[in-house]
This record gives sequence, C-alpha cells and structure tokens, in this order.
Amino acid sequence: MKIGIIADDLTGANATGVRLAKNGFMSATVVFGGEVPKNSDFTSISIDTDSRYCSPSNAEERVLKAYEQLTNWGASVIGKRIDSTVRGNLGVETDALLNAIGGNSIAIVVASYPDSGRVVSGGYLLVDGVPVEATDVAKDPMNPISISHVPTIMENQSKLKVSHVGLGTVLKGKESIQLQIVKQIEAMNRIIVVDAVTNEEIDNIAEAMASIDGIHFIPVDPGPLSASYGRMKAHQHVQTNKFIVTVGSITPLTGRQLNYLIDKKNAEPVYVHASALASMTNSWEEEIARATEEALSKLEDQEVLIITTYTPGTEKLNLSEIALKEGVTEEKLAKRLTEGLARVTNNVVQQTNHQIDGTFSSGGDVTAAICAVSNATAIGLQDEVIPLAAYGHFIGGTFDGIPVITKGGMVGDKYSIYKCVRFLTNKKEEGSVLV
Repeated sequence: MKIGIIADDLTGANATGVRLAKNGFMSATVVFGGEVPKNSDFTSISIDTDSRYCSPSNAEERVLKAYEQLTNWGASVIGKRIDSTVRGNLGVETDALLNAIGGNSIAIVVASYPDSGRVVSGGYLLVDGVPVEATDVAKDPMNPISISHVPTIMENQSKLKVSHVGLGTVLKGKESIQLQIVKQIEAMNRIIVVDAVTNEEIDNIAEAMASIDGIHFIPVDPGPLSASYGRMKAHQHVQTNKFIVTVGSITPLTGRQLNYLIDKKNAEPVYVHASALASMTNSWEEEIARATEEALSKLEDQEVLIITTYTPGTEKLNLSEIALKEGVTEEKLAKRLTEGLARVTNNVVQQTNHQIDGTFSSGGDVTAAICAVSNATAIGLQDEVIPLAAYGHFIGGTFDGIPVITKGGMVGDKYSIYKCVRFLTNKKEEGSVLV
C-alpha cells in the first residue's frame, strides 16, 4: 500500500514522513518543484507544495499538481498535512483535494498534535493550554491568526459544508466516533473537524475512519492522524505480529492498565491461577501445563497474548497462611509464583510455531524470573519508552534477540502498558509496509 502526503512546507512534510516511517512505511520527501522518485521501494511520499504563504489560487494549483503526481505514483491514501498552528490555506487546499477526488471523498480534520502540546477541544486549538490566537504564533507577520476555532477557520476558507464532532463523542470511543462521522456524512458534510487531546483518541478516530466502507477519507492534520490512519489501512486485513505481555502485579493500577490494553487490542488474557502457583504441591506443574496449553491456543489468533495472575475480583493471597500450612517461607512461595508465570511465558516461546516479535513484563520480580527461566544472560538496552520503562533486546537463552520492554509494576497511568505494546508494534513495523 502507498500513502501520499501533501504538505504546505518542507519541515511538516518531513515530520509526517518520519511518523509514517515509525508506522512501517518507507518514507521520502519530495522538495518543492521536485519529482517523485522512480524505481524505488518507497511506500510513503510526502510532497512539499511550499504553499503556506502563497495566494489561495496558487495554493490550489500546487495541491492539484501534487495530487496528480501522487496519483500517478499509485498512492491509495492521500493525506493533507497542515500546520500545527493552523496557519496557511487549510480550507482552500482541502477543497481542492476533495473536488479532485470526487463526491465520495470526506476530509477528517484533526488539528491536534498532543506530543507537541497542540490539542483541540470544543473546536478550539490550544497550544500548551493557550488558544492559538493568544500565542506568539498568532503574530506571524506573513500569516497572523485571529481565530482559534478550527471549524470556523475551515468554514471561512472552504466552499464545502463543514461540521464538528466534539470531545464528548470522542471520549466515548471508536464506535461513538464512527456513528457520528456516518451521521455527519449523511447530512452532506464534506469536511468534518474532530476534537482530540491525546494520541489514543487520535488512534480511535483513525480506527473509526478505517471501519467505514465506501468512503474515500482524507486525513487533514499535522501528522498523527495521517500516520495512524495509514498504518491501519496498511494492516487492516493483516495481523501477523505476535507479542507476549506477562504481568504478575495485582495492584488496582495494574488492573486499569490491563483493562485498557484488553479493550484496545480485543485481547483474551490467559489468567494463571495464583493460588495454584503459590504452592510446593503438584498444583504448580499442573497449572503451568494448563496455562501453557491455553496460551498456545490463544496465540494462534491473537496479536497480543496476555499472561497474568491478575484476575478481576480475586482477593490477594494470604501467603503467610499458605506458608504455615505447607511448612515453607513466604519468600519461597512468592518466588514460586513468579517463576511459574515465567515458565508459562518461556514454554510459549519454546513451543509455538510463531515468531515472537516482542515481550513486555511488568514488575522486577517477574522480569528477573523470566530472565532466569529463559537463561537470558543480559538485556541490551536501547531506549526509554516512558519514565521507568526500558526498551531493549534479550541476550542469550530462549528469548535471545527478542525485543523486550520492562516496566515497574507501580509505574505510569492506565495507558502505560498499551503505550509500551504500541512502541513494540511501531518498532516491529518500521519499514514493513510493502508496495
């Protein structure tokens, strides 16, 4: 699949191209006046039209020329990259694309770039919490900004019908966004501005777009929506990656993190019975065998396999009581529990026919147990995903060379495990989208 981006300046073209590269595309930027490279393996081309400060008629002409270049190149998805502070000919350039593509095309405008402090709520673009018209950017002598309300900006510049989907709908998730977009399309709107304050919300918007058939969507944004939508369209019918998430913590925070991941990835966790593992009896081996068999079965059709002792509604084990009954120490039982969880994970990696593309483990005890059981000698560290969550590769043993993210059990918010898994996915997919 090929995706083409029409950007109104060079740095914006590069920024979106890099985000697409992180989502599996082979990216290149064509400078203003240049030609699309021929006989290349690129799957993402961003064209700089250098049209942010030119007249509306010139901007329209340059966008149409870029569209022709990308169409001839074979792009099946076209995105319109706009300035993250909404300067330029947003409406005119969006109109040009919609008119060129035809009546079944719809522009979804998400002006948010959360990683840079740009969010849209109530239709208003806020830069680090300040309406864009009240920032220094608004004093741009070439293109001053007097309006922060994105739907109004689009209405002022466009000849097509514009509507707005508010944050209240976006917060309800993909299904609500999908229903509202369909409703807006049925009302003959061609440009739909959507609020978003987080990357997760932008992903939900992209998912909603990708789930609607028969519409040629144009993502109009500073980059995050185009990258997310491009990734979903490229991998819509392909799910070949396999990741294992091993979590032993039973804190409420862990529960929230797992529930968010389960919801986002439609995962069906393997719940390992902690009471069976916290024992020196045969229940330990029996539970490992049972959980391994269940995990191998679920891995066949799941992208993210979750193996955890966190079962909703289950009370914390009384290790002191069990230790007294079995005549061992609490420490021995705790290690027995984490080792059991690690053995299930190790068994899956050893016995599955699938390549494991990455692992995630939460909690130092579980991570140490996985290293011990798999005979890993080290973890080569490469990056920090979020504070106290490290990315690297196992060295030695069963998991040798497999990417891994380790995170402290009490670290982060409800999005943290999902963010780590998404990081693994993005790393895996860098350069993976094929023509």
